[in-house]
Amino acid sequence: MIKNLQIKAYERGLVFKNGNLIDILKEGSFWIFGNKSVEIYDMKTLFKTNVDLNLLLKNEGLKGMLEVVEVKDGEIVLVYENGIFKEVLNVGQYAFWKGVFNREFQKIDLTKVEITENISKTILENTKLKGFARKLVVTNQYKGLLLIDGKLNRVLEAGTYYFWNNEISIDVKAIDTRMQQMEIAGQELLTKDKAMLRINFYVRFQVENIVKALMENKEYDKQLYILMQLALREFVGALTLDELLVKKDSVGKEILQNLGNKAKDLGLKAADAGIRDVILTGEMKEIMNQVLIAEKKAQANTIMRREETASTRSLLNTAKLMEENEVLWKLKEMEYMEKIADKIGDITVSGNNNIVSQLKDIFAR
Repeated sequence: MIKNLQIKAYERGLVFKNGNLIDILKEGSFWIFGNKSVEIYDMKTLFKTNVDLNLLLKNEGLKGMLEVVEVKDGEIVLVYENGIFKEVLNVGQYAFWKGVFNREFQKIDLTKVEITENISKTILENTKLKGFARKLVVTNQYKGLLLIDGKLNRVLEAGTYYFWNNEISIDVKAIDTRMQQMEIAGQELLTKDKAMLRINFYVRFQVENIVKALMENKEYDKQLYILMQLALREFVGALTLDELLVKKDSVGKEILQNLGNKAKDLGLKAADAGIRDVILTGEMKEIMNQVLIAEKKAQANTIMRREETASTRSLLNTAKLMEENEVLWKLKEMEYMEKIADKIGDITVSGNNNIVSQLKDIFAR
């Protein structure tokens, strides 16, 4: 039997006789005689055959034309053609024709978590590779703790991180590092003089040590709440009501000073604190109102007495001046006359007696 075959550019023909590779055909036209079979392969694609590849590679000619890649368990291989990522090879044996593309093969160890290979994020996001990588994101203004197999690995700053996908567990505990405010509202406290009152308090804090906050303490915010609550009770209990009202604006600063290193032990930095409201209970409010009324009445009486004294002193000074100065006396007479004239139509006076005395006699009738 005679056959004519045409081998095109970038093709190879493998000639078999009785299942054995006997020849390799390159580009050109060939006549095939006898009981022989020919398989034609495209050199631009992966070399695939039904014959055992290891048997074919015993042919030195074919072995020199192929680049063989073996992928073991726990591995993958990334294939690049002319510097462009093309595909991912899973476990198995693969062969590629040489001389068509400039191929590069990057072997990846999937048994480890960290991606130590030089692989761009664009390739890691490629659909062909996406199933082999895990993506973790720490958002802006946050920090995260990387836990690998339940153990602390390192602190992650804000950003996007990739890890190989395998049986090893990975977790990220993220925490907000911005300034936060905690309200400690409705605290019913007893002052040193047994006055019952209700206080609304606040504290502003920031996570300073994420490892202490998340790994060495459980629910750091609740612990801070209790610390501030106890510190507030201790501080208020050492002051009378009047002292507390006077020092109200400085209470927060003094409480933070007394708090000491307890906040640092939680991995926190307390920046500011203060009393927002001091609310008296019903009975105490009534008592304080009575005290306030009494104080205001006393102040009013003091002011009235002070004004009366000033008025009397002014009259006394005026009388002394009039006694010493005859012109001032005459002016005062004229002032009285002007005031009387405004209210009375006609007044008749005679004689050389003192006018003021005559007026006094008139109005005394």
